[in-house]
Amino acid sequence: MVCTALLSFFSAAGHAGQFPLWEAGAGVAAINFPDYRGSNERQSYLLPVPYIVYRGDFLKMEDQRVRGLFYRSDKAEIDVSINGSVPVKSQDNQARQGMPDLDPTLEIGPSLNFFLHRSSDKKTKLDLRLPLRAVIATDFSHVKDVGWIFQPNLNVDIKDPLGYRGWKLGLLAGPVFADRRYHQYIYGVDAAYATADRPAYTARGGYAGNQFVAALSKRYPGFWVGSFVKWDTLNGAVFDDSPLIKTKQYFTAGIAVSWVISRSSTMVEADD
Repeated sequence: MVCTALLSFFSAAGHAGQFPLWEAGAGVAAINFPDYRGSNERQSYLLPVPYIVYRGDFLKMEDQRVRGLFYRSDKAEIDVSINGSVPVKSQDNQARQGMPDLDPTLEIGPSLNFFLHRSSDKKTKLDLRLPLRAVIATDFSHVKDVGWIFQPNLNVDIKDPLGYRGWKLGLLAGPVFADRRYHQYIYGVDAAYATADRPAYTARGGYAGNQFVAALSKRYPGFWVGSFVKWDTLNGAVFDDSPLIKTKQYFTAGIAVSWVISRSSTMVEADD
C-alpha cells in the first residue's frame, strides 16, 4: 500500500524540548512497489509528501499521524489510522488483462496503541498498535465499500541508533488480516473474467501475510530526509492460491525529502 510506505518514512522516536506549535512544508518521495500485494509487475512513482506537524494539548499531528484524538493516557492511546493504494489499470497488468480496474482505495479507522516500553534515556520505545480500518474504493464518480483490514503490529522507535546523533530508526512488524470482501476485490476472479490460464476464484477472509518495515530519517533545521525498505510475504495467506498471485514475497523501497516552509512563532513543550 502506498500510504503504508509513505508513513514508514515518519516512524521515529523523539526527545523533549521547546518546539513550534505547528510546522508546515512539502516534499517529494520516490517509491518502487508492485501493482498490488502479490503482483510481479512493479511501478515507480514520484509522489508529493506533505509535512504537517501540530503539537496541541489535545490534538497532535506528528509522525504523519493524528494522535490523542479520542483517548490518551500514560499506558495507551486511541488515534486515527489511515492508509490507501493507487489505482491499477488492468490493461497494464498481465495477470489482470480483461478484468475491471482496481480503483484507488482509502482506508481509515481507529487504532488502539499500547505503550509497552520506554527506555530511561527516552531514546527507545516499543508500542503495540492495533489498527482496524474500513476500506473504500472510488474513482471519484462512485464510492464502494470493499471491506476492512486489521493490521496489528509491534513498532520500535530508536533515536540516535548506534550513536549517530539526530538520526531516527523505526522498525515495524506484524501480520495482516482482512475480510472476504476485501480479498475478493483484489484477488477474486468472477466467472465472466475466467480464462484458460486464469480460472474463476472466490477469495476467503482471514490471514493475509506479514509485513516488516525499517525506516531511517533525520531532521535538519530546514528540511527532513528519510528512506525505508519493506519486506512483504504472502506465504500462508488464505488467498495465496489465487491465479492473480504471481509472487509471494517481495521488497519495496523508497526515499523522500521534505522542506519546512512555515512554522508557528508560539513554542510549546513537546517531543520531536
